[in-house]
Amino acid sequence: MTAVVVPLPIPAPRGGGTVDRPWYVRLVRGREADAPWVRPALLALLVGTGVLYIWGLGASGWANSFYAAAVQAGTESWKAFFFGSSDAGNSITVDKTPAALWVMGLSARIFGVNAWSILIPQALEGVATVGVLYLAIRRRFPAWAGLLGGAVLALTPVAALMFRFNNPDALLVLLLTVAAYAVLRAQESGATRWLVLAGACVGVGFLAKMLQAFLVVPVLAAVYLVLAPVDFWRRVRQLLWSGLALLVAGGWWIAIVELWPESSRPYIGGSQHNSILELTLGYNGLGRLNGDETGSVGGGGPRGGGWGATGWDRMFNPEMGGQISWLLPAALILLVVGLWSTRRAPRTDPARAAIVLWGGWLLGTGLTFSYMAGIFHAYYTIALAPAIAALVAMGAALLWERRRVLRAAAVAALTVGVSAWWAYHLLGRTPDWHPWLRHGVLIGGVVGALGVLAVGLTALRGLAPVAAGVSAVALLAGPAGYTWATVTTAQRGSIPSAGPVGAGFGRGFPGGPGGPGGPEGLGGPRGFPGVPPGQVPGQVPGGRAPGGQPGAGSQVFPGAPDGTGRTRGQRPGAGDGSVPQDGGGAARRPGGGMGGLLNGSTPGREVVATLKRDAGRYTWVAASVGSNSASGYQLATGDPVMPIGGFNGSDPSPTLDEFRKLVRNGRIHYFIGGGLGGMRGMGGSNTAQEIATWVERTFTATTVDGVTLYDLTAPEGNVTDESSPTA
Repeated sequence: MTAVVVPLPIPAPRGGGTVDRPWYVRLVRGREADAPWVRPALLALLVGTGVLYIWGLGASGWANSFYAAAVQAGTESWKAFFFGSSDAGNSITVDKTPAALWVMGLSARIFGVNAWSILIPQALEGVATVGVLYLAIRRRFPAWAGLLGGAVLALTPVAALMFRFNNPDALLVLLLTVAAYAVLRAQESGATRWLVLAGACVGVGFLAKMLQAFLVVPVLAAVYLVLAPVDFWRRVRQLLWSGLALLVAGGWWIAIVELWPESSRPYIGGSQHNSILELTLGYNGLGRLNGDETGSVGGGGPRGGGWGATGWDRMFNPEMGGQISWLLPAALILLVVGLWSTRRAPRTDPARAAIVLWGGWLLGTGLTFSYMAGIFHAYYTIALAPAIAALVAMGAALLWERRRVLRAAAVAALTVGVSAWWAYHLLGRTPDWHPWLRHGVLIGGVVGALGVLAVGLTALRGLAPVAAGVSAVALLAGPAGYTWATVTTAQRGSIPSAGPVGAGFGRGFPGGPGGPGGPEGLGGPRGFPGVPPGQVPGQVPGGRAPGGQPGAGSQVFPGAPDGTGRTRGQRPGAGDGSVPQDGGGAARRPGGGMGGLLNGSTPGREVVATLKRDAGRYTWVAASVGSNSASGYQLATGDPVMPIGGFNGSDPSPTLDEFRKLVRNGRIHYFIGGGLGGMRGMGGSNTAQEIATWVERTFTATTVDGVTLYDLTAPEGNVTDESSPTA
């Protein structure tokens, strides 16, 4: 590598005589300083990304019914919209802050509640993220580098997955990418307004997915504090203004929720004491790092025993590798290349600032993901995608500028070769899925690497574009194939997974095939990490949940099927109805079923008609243990269904006394038995078990479409009896 820095030209600012041209000419042509192909190529990238992310989107249906039900609730009640309630009756919120729900909720209010109105905003956020990343790279590097970065991001499998899904990660990644762009703009000129915008974006990102948004804050602040072209104390003051913007943008909603009387707002889902601060700092905060998450169903424990082994290589393991790591080795190599190439540049060099920012993003977030012992799912890795794409594009631009220098050519060839080998290895994890692609990637990578090296050894100028093109195609073919498999497969459940079937240990959980979330659906307890086959998280040999009551039986789920094949309190001969969400890939009986902890329910027509009968007389047409069980019924009926215990069924909402009072007052019509919620997990509440037991002992069970229903308006016993259900 040469020690001489060859500065890349920074694109000229907008303007330059373009103001007299019609807007549509400026849209197609772009800046006059750009080559004629630049703007059309950018538009093609954005349109192509939009088609990729939107085509066939409706096949995923409600996708994650947990969030879809909250969107539906928000269209019925502005209070539910504001708080992010799971149901329009405002019994409990989702276990996240609601910014992502607000975007989808506004779309659903305008266009109606359906799969397209919920998912298209997510896809458009993906297109916007690609566009913003292009702009961030383009300001310091050639246009083709920006296009390459955008293409790498668009074709990252986990990005294609989450920008076509209704989890909050899509909005989070968009906001953080905008924040990074704003910091880079501020670093160029020392403009306070850009730094304030960055802080506001991170603050709103907090309202999308809480503390995960703050993982990039240290590097964003450090880049400006160290590299901005203004005096030190002005930088400090500007960062304080940015911090204030972050606090206001992210804290106003928290303050309102904290000050709002508990009696007139929904319970804060995911907390054990109805506290948004507890949810922020505990279940969705430090608990994710150390594994101490009260109410969690899997548990982390030392070195992430409950959610997969932690360590520096976590992003490369069979669960994560196919989601995000295709170009991760290249990004790490090119990060070193960028830092070395700019080591003698002035302190305020904008190219080095960009390299430090994206490199810090990748290392900070990547190491946190690699060592966090709490709940961790493969789709979280979408947060790494913009940084990987930016580093690959910027590093490629730096090496291209030095392509005739042998040491630079050798590093470029090494990068291509290592990346091709890693793609070959990843594709080998699905040997029956298009095996020709695996060999084609390896051959193309070797040819591209040799061609790049030959450019440094010879003066054949015409060889450089060919070698670069072959290398790019070879390295993008693997992730592009996985992305195509992702977008052509319906994705449903709480834990989706990118790539073809069998791309990891399981679809969303390591440890067994057929894990929940992807096209294989809920494949049974083997899909849970760290849990022996035949068991579920929280269950120990002997059949009792940790901390559970003696005599609870071999199931830790209240109302789950017992050894006789019947749900507790169910009449002999009645089906349990515990069938995965339609489309999950498991056998589905006519009439649907209750769903479970990770897959939404799919009720049949008869049970939907039963629940809708006289629905206007009740606040909740039914109650069911666990949010996913409740969500399918709510989406099918369009009426509120109370999710007892929240997502995991382990939140103390409502308490038994509160539930009995609601029943006495005629607020709830039915109780749906047989749900797979209510696991106590790591010290969570046993309220769901108590409610299920009381209902089973007090009311008569009937079976509709294979689903056990208890009519809470026709008690078999004395509803006003306040004696303990376990007496």
